[in-house]
Amino acid sequence: MKRIRTVLGDLDPAGFGICDAHDHLFLRSVLLPGQELDDPAAAAAELAAFRAAGGRAVVQWTPHGLGRHAAELPALARGSGVHLVAATGLHRAAHYERLPPLDTLAELFTGELTAGIRGTGVRAGLIKVAGAFHRLDPHAAATLHAAAAAHLATGAPIAVHHEHGTAAAEVLELLTGLGVPPGSVLLGHLGRFPDAGLHRELAAAGAYLVFDGPSRAHHATDWRLTELLAALFEAGHGHRLLLGGDTTTAAARSVGADGPGMPHLLTALGPRLARTLGEPALDLMLRQNPARAFAVAWPA
Repeated sequence: MKRIRTVLGDLDPAGFGICDAHDHLFLRSVLLPGQELDDPAAAAAELAAFRAAGGRAVVQWTPHGLGRHAAELPALARGSGVHLVAATGLHRAAHYERLPPLDTLAELFTGELTAGIRGTGVRAGLIKVAGAFHRLDPHAAATLHAAAAAHLATGAPIAVHHEHGTAAAEVLELLTGLGVPPGSVLLGHLGRFPDAGLHRELAAAGAYLVFDGPSRAHHATDWRLTELLAALFEAGHGHRLLLGGDTTTAAARSVGADGPGMPHLLTALGPRLARTLGEPALDLMLRQNPARAFAVAWPA
């Protein structure tokens, strides 16, 4: 039976609920000095706002080595009533002061999915990796190979950061060539590269397409989201679509900051999409598709 691996244990997908499929409660990167997400109280306030807006699940894509605060996640899940999924994996090399040896990554990822994140007892429920800008550099190739090995050992979904939405086809080709089913691959940030034809090809191949990150930083392409989603629904690919907020800085939170933060997905974007695409389409992207995308027949 397939289950979603949350920080409080494995969950029947039917109980997952309305999901922010890509976000961050905690994140620390050398590329974002002074904008760390590292305050548990602020994370709790953001989760409370998301819950009040109707949210029931958040998938945190913060990978190994970027301040996941995994030990804090169970208490936040219990206190908020929001299901939380933690990630293993590795981001682009530029985000780190120090990287683990690349030849240890497959073992590291697999261990965090099965035995748990060291010192916390929390098991990760997905693998987060990244491509490079319009290409796969050696670091990306190494992490993708490790992610594929960890997937083959566990079945865990692989979520991919695409720099400005690029290199998605190259990532999918590499992973499927290594034996990863396309339905286990979540291609992130595709709204930042608004090529509708490419999106149709990726969806037709069987991958999940994640449209995420409404923010000042990505406003230049955010406004095209509705037309991109409408084109994918028209082509019959609505069942491959996920939505997320991707809050990466303290200033982008909704509580005590400039937002839009996690609730925006449900309070502003959701109603707009419902008016354009219909309530069933919105329910598909926010509830039904995440329940399938993150569900795994985990090994005993």
